[in-house]
Amino acid sequence: MTSVVLFTGDSVTDCGRREDHDGHLGFGYVRNIAGSGWATGRRVVNTGIGGNRMVDLAARRQRDVLAHNADIVSVLIGVNDTWRRYDNNEFTSTESFENDYRRLLEPIVRAGSRLVLVEPFLLPVTAEQNAWREDLDPRIEVVRTLAAAYDAVLVPADVALARSAASLGATAITLDGVHPTSVGHELLASLWLETVTAAGLGPLRRA
Repeated sequence: MTSVVLFTGDSVTDCGRREDHDGHLGFGYVRNIAGSGWATGRRVVNTGIGGNRMVDLAARRQRDVLAHNADIVSVLIGVNDTWRRYDNNEFTSTESFENDYRRLLEPIVRAGSRLVLVEPFLLPVTAEQNAWREDLDPRIEVVRTLAAAYDAVLVPADVALARSAASLGATAITLDGVHPTSVGHELLASLWLETVTAAGLGPLRRA
């Protein structure tokens, strides 16, 4: 039976998947992972939707996550919960964010899927975005806490991409602070693969 790996989240994961008629993987880090040696023998599925906040993803967990019966479920969500506070005055408390995240994860764990949680990240490219850290950092801490609670693999995207930005410059990785460039997607895919492989979810063994 083919192993299924599902990626879900917001626009960083979506990355044009509905315009991608070659597997609907999108044109970002998910496609890069799907084309790697690690993915040989695995079927990769992308159900990211641009603009989603945590509450949106939790609400569609049955259709877009559980229905795929994935062996591995990778989640990247959270930056829109912060972004909407500053561009649309829509505030989501950290407590609500955590409760909705748990609402997503509980049935996934019960179904027996292995979890990979990716930190939401922000690489400020404007002075205004520096203020976003006050809102985003507690959400990142929630993701770290949930990863420990649910025995998930934690991909430290915020930390690692900030380190890369220090040498390459933030705009080399994301032009608007949130959406990765092709270089950013390559870095995210490499980080995901390195972290997941180090956690023991490596390439499938052939008989």
